[in-house]
Amino acid sequence: MERSASLRSFHARITSVKLFHTWSFKGKMLSESSSFLKGVMLGSIFCALITMLGHIKIGHGNRMHHHEHHHLQAPNKEDILKISEDERMELSKSFRVYCILLVKPKDVSLWAAVKETWTNHCDKVDFFSSENVKVFESVNMETNDMWLMMRKAYKYAFDKYRDQYNWFFLARPTTFAIIENLKYFLLKKDPSQPFYLGHTVKSGDLEYVSMEGGIVLSIESMKRLNSLLSIPEKCPEQGGMIWKISEDKQLAVCLKYAGVFAENAEDSEGKDIFNTKSVGLFIKEAMTNHPNQVVEGCCSDMAVTFNGLTPNQMHVMMYGVYRLRAFGHVFNDALVFLPPNGSDND
Repeated sequence: MERSASLRSFHARITSVKLFHTWSFKGKMLSESSSFLKGVMLGSIFCALITMLGHIKIGHGNRMHHHEHHHLQAPNKEDILKISEDERMELSKSFRVYCILLVKPKDVSLWAAVKETWTNHCDKVDFFSSENVKVFESVNMETNDMWLMMRKAYKYAFDKYRDQYNWFFLARPTTFAIIENLKYFLLKKDPSQPFYLGHTVKSGDLEYVSMEGGIVLSIESMKRLNSLLSIPEKCPEQGGMIWKISEDKQLAVCLKYAGVFAENAEDSEGKDIFNTKSVGLFIKEAMTNHPNQVVEGCCSDMAVTFNGLTPNQMHVMMYGVYRLRAFGHVFNDALVFLPPNGSDND
């Protein structure tokens, strides 16, 4: 009996020890689980904060606030009127813009549209294709990589035309450009200085000109870029990073080594003139954000580019910009930039 009682007492102690360890283990698990959940919640909040900050884009839209890069504005009409008529004529003839279009065979309909429309107002235009295309004349880059295409196109342009053109404009086939407005904007800019212009965007510590709105380089910037293309430590063909960055960012990295920095192009009111969206999209946004000032809230009167256009929209833009006229209305522009000989657009 005594032995039986002692056995029962022993089993009871074992059971209580097991229960103690079980509950201790569960308590520890609950504590660790609670800590884990807290960590997850804090991590989620942190990620959400980073995401929100990441969506605060510096360099987009019709910005009126200040940021790090330079703001370059178009000349005032009053300044142009101070120049004699002979000087104005000489100025209008001296501004020569060479246009670079980077295209791929899949863009053939866009290619046709830009060829038939605004590129006829460039003083010279060349299409640089990823491969040989029989339908249109182009310079074959023999690569699908957009950064390599851009590098090769800039080198080709500099080697062949450095003594003939002082400004070089690069664009996508989805871009519509008003070359006369570009020339007007550049009127008081010295091409012997290192200009790198367009719609600027900030990505981390890097400020670059977005290819979506078109990129303008002066002949001095072209010289500096050309001198770096053969130096892989400063201007690598593959970017020299674990992950690939876009071609417009890679261009900015190379130009930074040459002491050339991105500058945002604006009109006299501070509105962007190189646009990364279409007119239709800008108007739609203005109707939502500025319903009482749709036109004023949309775009600059001196806009140089719009992007994201279809082939049909290219032709509509051409009609609105160059062909539609109000009868009896006389334009009193102080300066005239005539399209090159052979242009059949107006």
